[in-house]
Amino acid sequence: MTQDGQAVAHGGAQAVAAARAHGARTIFTLSGGHVFPVYDGAVKADPPMPILDVRHEQTAVFAAEATARLTRTPGFAVLTAGPGVTNGISAITTAYFNGSSVVVLGGRAPDYRWGSGSLQEFDHPALLAPITKRAWTEHSPGAVGRSVSEAFELATARHRLTGKAFRIKHVQVPDRAATRACPR
Repeated sequence: MTQDGQAVAHGGAQAVAAARAHGARTIFTLSGGHVFPVYDGAVKADPPMPILDVRHEQTAVFAAEATARLTRTPGFAVLTAGPGVTNGISAITTAYFNGSSVVVLGGRAPDYRWGSGSLQEFDHPALLAPITKRAWTEHSPGAVGRSVSEAFELATARHRLTGKAFRIKHVQVPDRAATRACPR
């Protein structure tokens, strides 16, 4: 609790709450340390959000896309930093060309370590920009929920030319932004 009595939620819990508010029912993932706060948010949610741990990151995104196409609700994949996100590229590209409503949340090295060669340090948004509607990094712990919500809104928005729901989104959350508690 904060001094003024507000409940405190870390970025992972905010991400799960935002995903659930937009209809996501399951997290598809391959377990990775950079995204543990999201798993924590999922298992502590009320009710808990199921986590489907697959054998390859590509499979996680394909499963999220299949969910989106079969249920007409957005799919949600959570990938760890570095090779976790890059392993998902083929499935992200497929979802992009299929026009599927999928959100990919990627982990990232903490901001204070960025540029020092920290574990799996890689600029994912630059790589994903050509195959997503939008790819960005959310640096503020208090804005993680808003960013994930925005990603889901973009994922389910209609394309301005075709009128169809359009494309995949990627949000990257640095380690410390996902783990630090912040007022709701």
